[in-house]
Amino acid sequence: MNTKWELFQKFLITENAQISVTDFIISSVVIVILSFLLEKTYAKCAKSLSNRKMFAANFMLIAFTTMLIISIVKSSLALSLGLVGALSIVRFRAAIKEPEELIYLFFAISIGLGLGANQITIVLVAFVIAMMILWIRFWFTRKSTSQNLFFTVSCSSPSSIQLNDIIRIVKENFKQSELKRFDENKENIEASFLVESPKPENLQLCKDKLQKLSDSVKITFVDNKSY
Repeated sequence: MNTKWELFQKFLITENAQISVTDFIISSVVIVILSFLLEKTYAKCAKSLSNRKMFAANFMLIAFTTMLIISIVKSSLALSLGLVGALSIVRFRAAIKEPEELIYLFFAISIGLGLGANQITIVLVAFVIAMMILWIRFWFTRKSTSQNLFFTVSCSSPSSIQLNDIIRIVKENFKQSELKRFDENKENIEASFLVESPKPENLQLCKDKLQKLSDSVKITFVDNKSY
């Protein structure tokens, strides 16, 4: 009985494979290049209204950290079990508002998993295929005049205009819109949106419709430097 227990303990603490420094360096170089390309692809091809550059800057660290963890724990069953225990304690909370953001995060993690397992060829083939799909879809669906804007509507006569009217007009004239802020008091009403305009003409059209609601309506457009 003691012999079996000793063999089991030896199995847990014995490293099954040594980490090759050369392979790790090669994988690190590859993951930096792939993460950089993924970051640029997300900033250009994604349809998210959030700050894409700021969000995409996390891809490289996420992929590299995943690769480092897999490279270490794959050499020992004990380390793998320890990782499970650590992840049950640590809780990660991220403000993921759109499914597209989560998909790109999973893609970055998948790159780290593959390179951590030394599957460089498979990772490169899968990455090339995914990039081709993303860029082909982007070129077929892109709008040359599309841009993200911070759109603010303010009115000094709150009784003459309602938030529902503002939202309705904004949705009629913009492809995508998201209410970011709304303030109302006895003297003023103000609503701020993050919008995507497929055509510059829609800006003027939306402005005209809103000013018909009240003569005191003021419109502000600010370009969102997301990419």
